[in-house]
Amino acid sequence: MQQTDKLSEECGVFGIYDFDGGDVASTIYYGLFALQHRGQESCGIAVSDTEGPKGKVLSAKEMGLLNENFTPATLEKLKGDIGVGHVRYSTAGSSTRENAQPLVLNYVKGTLGLAHNGNLINAPQLRRELEYSGAIFQTTIDSEVIAYHIARERLNSKSVEEAVGRAMKKIKGAYSLIVMSPRKLIGARDPYGFKPLCIGRRDNSYILASETCALDTIGASYVRDVEPGEIVTISPGKGIESDRSMCLSPKHQGRCVFEYIYFARPDSRIDGVSVYESRIRAGRFLAMDSPVEADLVVGVPESGNCAALGYSMESGIPYGQAFVKNAYVGRTFIKPGQKSRESSVQVKLNAIREAVEGKRIIMIDDSIVRGTTSDRIVRMLREAGAKEVHMRVSSPPFLYPCYFGTDVPSQEQLIAYERTVDEIRQIIGADTLGYLKLERLSELAGNRPICVGCFTGKYPMDPPAEDIRGEYDK
Repeated sequence: MQQTDKLSEECGVFGIYDFDGGDVASTIYYGLFALQHRGQESCGIAVSDTEGPKGKVLSAKEMGLLNENFTPATLEKLKGDIGVGHVRYSTAGSSTRENAQPLVLNYVKGTLGLAHNGNLINAPQLRRELEYSGAIFQTTIDSEVIAYHIARERLNSKSVEEAVGRAMKKIKGAYSLIVMSPRKLIGARDPYGFKPLCIGRRDNSYILASETCALDTIGASYVRDVEPGEIVTISPGKGIESDRSMCLSPKHQGRCVFEYIYFARPDSRIDGVSVYESRIRAGRFLAMDSPVEADLVVGVPESGNCAALGYSMESGIPYGQAFVKNAYVGRTFIKPGQKSRESSVQVKLNAIREAVEGKRIIMIDDSIVRGTTSDRIVRMLREAGAKEVHMRVSSPPFLYPCYFGTDVPSQEQLIAYERTVDEIRQIIGADTLGYLKLERLSELAGNRPICVGCFTGKYPMDPPAEDIRGEYDK
């Protein structure tokens, strides 16, 4: 996989149970389509008929995008009134079809379908323990470790949800899970709340999804978010049941702040907070804390646009469009060779000369990771005639790696590691450079507790004894 200077979009999960018995595969498809920004590497759907043979699951998984792999004919074959879906960007585990989700596990108590967003920090130890007790793994992803533990705990539990709760006591790290059993749909979120998960309803169907934008896409109404540490069980007889025995006090929680800065779609709400408003707020903070005289404020598409609008609102400097983004370039495309003159950045992005020529430009982006993209975009604006380029970043500088499912590389690859802001400015070629202040971050998340480990090195839980990030695909 090619190296990118943007953060990886995590994964997206979606589940639905139609109590009226209607087929759900096409609804899962459209729900996942709304979550495609969270992962473009692989996709999958698994469904079951709750009135049919117990434990019979139909599934389809492929590499690449949903619309490249799922046709009406494919969906027509996936008959069932309960199902789970997944779009993946790999964090731990290689990019192969075997590692695509949902995972379907046949065991003595029946069948489980599982979709997982996140990263476990104790997966290597748990995997070894299972292997030494005879477990045979089909994948290299930690989601299979979770599935094994749920299946194992189910043997000594009264219900699937109890087994999920027991497994949660063993696994450590970041996760939002959707588990499909023959007659129940279960959602679970790690006690720190790193990854989002919400509940929706459409007629007599209940939905679990990574983001509320997926609910909007299928015409479902938002019910509420799954709380950090909560297990919800959805079944026709009892509706939504809740187990909050794993919940921590709010002060110990640690949501990933990059859901608000970058990962989530701006039309989503995460834990009740509008992502769009968060990004507008970040831009306003940048204008307050890092003002500069200029003629135009522009965003690096797409995630920089809302923050740029916020900067413009606060500063009074006009907001404009300086870039055209090629809408047909996904995360993975044929990268121009070294001998080729094409720049992979310019294949994706091009500056509009008429918009920037002779002007002092404030350019807003959500982050600078390695800095390899920022310098090219600054140069692109200068070559299009910009008189000055002032860069503002709607997050603080990355100084530490992430162990919880966000693909922040090792310290040595981070441009901010052991460099001052002015040294970074010189490397990327900007006239001035300003970052969002650390103390502003919690306001982006509605003052809810967040994880700031990649900025401070202080994580909500101890980092892993083994650095599993060496398995990440960069």
